[in-house]
Amino acid sequence: MNLQEVFYGAEDLISPGLSACPGCAGELTMRTVMKIMGKNTILGVPPGCMAGAGVVGWNRLSGAKVPITIPLLDNTASMLAGIRRYYQSQGRNDVRVVAFAGDGATADAGFQALSGAAERGENIIYICYDNEGYMNTGFQRSGTSSKGSNTSTTPVGAMRKGKAQHKKDLPLLLAMHNAAYVATVSPAYVQDFVRKIEKAKEVTCGLAYIHVLSPCPTGWWFDPKDTIKLARLAVQTNFFPLYEYEDGRFYQTVSVKQAKPVQEFVSRLGKFKHLDQEAIADLQQWTDRRANLLQRLCAESPA
Repeated sequence: MNLQEVFYGAEDLISPGLSACPGCAGELTMRTVMKIMGKNTILGVPPGCMAGAGVVGWNRLSGAKVPITIPLLDNTASMLAGIRRYYQSQGRNDVRVVAFAGDGATADAGFQALSGAAERGENIIYICYDNEGYMNTGFQRSGTSSKGSNTSTTPVGAMRKGKAQHKKDLPLLLAMHNAAYVATVSPAYVQDFVRKIEKAKEVTCGLAYIHVLSPCPTGWWFDPKDTIKLARLAVQTNFFPLYEYEDGRFYQTVSVKQAKPVQEFVSRLGKFKHLDQEAIADLQQWTDRRANLLQRLCAESPA
C-alpha cells in the first residue's frame, strides 16, 4: 500500500469528532494504522487516552468502525491472544487482532501479559503509543517516562528534579523475547511507518510489536502545531532511533549520520524546562549509549 492509497484511498476506520487533545499524535497514529489494517480487524484498546477519547465509545456507540473491546489495563495481550485463538480454532486466520495501548498499559500494568504473549508466540499485533506517562488520568509518570520528566507523581521541587530514572527500553525488551517482529516508528517518518505496519500485518506466526513515540502537547507542554516537528527531532537527535528486529537480526531503518544534540529536543518541551546542563548532559550520555548499542546490535546481527 503506497502513501496515496493510505491517505486518500483507504477508508478512515476511526470516526470523526473524537475528544483527543489538539495535536495528539496517538489519534493520528491510530487512524493511519487502521487504514492499513483494514476492516477485517478486531481492535483492543485498554483504558488510556484513546479509550477515553471515544474510540471505544459509550452507551452502545463506538468511535471505531470495526469490532472493538476494552480490556483491563493489565490483561490486554492475554485477552487478545484468547480472541485470536478462538478465530484460529474456527479456521479464520484472516482476522487480524490488534492492540492499541498506551505506555502505562504496556510497560507497567500490562507488561506481564505482553511478556507472556511474546514468549508463547501469540499471533497478535501489539502497538504501543508511548506518550511517556499516564496522560489520561493526570500526567503520572510511567516506566517509559524519560529521566527528568516533570509529572504529577515526580514533580519538580526542592527535593526532586523530576523523574529520577531513565525510561524502560520496551522495543529492546521485546526483541530479547525473540518476538516475530519488533519495530520502532515515528509519525514524522511516514514511509518508514507504513512499511513497518505492513510488515507487522503480514506476520502469521508469533507476535508483532510496534513502538510509537507519541508526542503529547498536553502532558509535555508544547504547542500542538509542533507535534510532528518534535517527533522528527526525537529521531534526528537519536533520542528515539528507528529500527526493526526480525529473524534474530537488527536493522536501523533511518540512519542519522550527524545527530543533533539532545538539548535541541528537550529544550522545546515544558516538562524539561527545569533541567540544568548537568541533567541535559546525562540525557545526552544515555542517548549516545543507546545509539551505540543499536549500532553494535545491527553490526553483529547474523547475515
